[in-house]
Amino acid sequence: MKKILTFISVTILIFAGFISCTKISEVLSSPTARETYKKEFKNRKAVINKWQSTYSNAILDSIEVDLPYGEKGAFSYFQNEISTYSFSLKRGTSFTAKVSLDSLQDRVFINFLKKKDTLWEEVLSNDIQENTISYTPKQDGEYKIIIQPEIASSSNFFIQLNTSPTYYFPVVGKDNKAIQSFWGNPRDGGKRSHEGIDIFASRGTPTVAVTEGRVTRTGNRGLGGKQVWLKESLFGNSIYYAHLDSILVNVGDRVKIGDTLGLVGNSGNARTTAPHLHFGIYRNGAIDPLPFVYKSKSIQKNDFSRSFKEDYLVIKTARANLRSGPSISHKIIANLFQNDTIKLLGQHHDWLHIKSTYGKAAFLHKSLGGKLKQKL
Repeated sequence: MKKILTFISVTILIFAGFISCTKISEVLSSPTARETYKKEFKNRKAVINKWQSTYSNAILDSIEVDLPYGEKGAFSYFQNEISTYSFSLKRGTSFTAKVSLDSLQDRVFINFLKKKDTLWEEVLSNDIQENTISYTPKQDGEYKIIIQPEIASSSNFFIQLNTSPTYYFPVVGKDNKAIQSFWGNPRDGGKRSHEGIDIFASRGTPTVAVTEGRVTRTGNRGLGGKQVWLKESLFGNSIYYAHLDSILVNVGDRVKIGDTLGLVGNSGNARTTAPHLHFGIYRNGAIDPLPFVYKSKSIQKNDFSRSFKEDYLVIKTARANLRSGPSISHKIIANLFQNDTIKLLGQHHDWLHIKSTYGKAAFLHKSLGGKLKQKL
């Protein structure tokens, strides 16, 4: 009887393992939204191959934007359009991309890539039912997002590329404006550099946990004076609160986001300065804490407009500079001349996102473009 029960138990475990492996295999092998869409064109290979080729070429585009970024435009039924944006992301931020369409029927495909050496590797893509993606980088790096509508799409669009901090702000009632000393600033006449940020507030202002964790150390010692160390998790960051006036937690305390740890002061080597919190983050050494708490302005659709409704425009000045990004601080990548035709992809404030007749994507100031005298 015992042998029979053992045999049944082993059989159940093997079967359960088989089911589990099958589910994992399904997840790992489930097709992307782009792959699923391509299957709809199994009898129209030339059409879908041209669409896919546009995506492959877009990876080579050199467009650069600063985050947060927004763009308004329209997908045209007769155009095979695609938009590419490169940008930097820092550890401590969370990135979100969203494409809003007027049409509920049209689909859009979002691919997110990370630069590794000189190549671009795909990190993630959107689900077929969703027009948004989110990503939190573990390291600083260069990234690229490619946005492509389905074939014959016809809809107005608004693109939002936003970042947000992964931590709660550490001083109650304060925001970015209270940060007055930054990572890397010289200290002691240049003998050392600042390994954190200083957030200024009135004495006694509460300092709070930026994330869930456990208090690992407290005390009054060294340059930091009265201080609290918070460990995010077993393998997470160590978070340092220094120059406190009072410590309100004990070693071993478990805390939640927003729990008070201490009060702002100027203890330690900050005795001659105004009260402030020195805020630091350590993980195999000090890392810049600013991206973890800095709140960027969120992009809003109503802040953007469109100067042109046409698909094509012309250069109306004798010479026009095409730039790699939407400001004069971005490098000039090409020139166009009066009456040259350009394809309008979208608009970011006063800058047009365009493609030249020879296929170069770039930005052009809106004052340099005008309407065609006759439609193409």
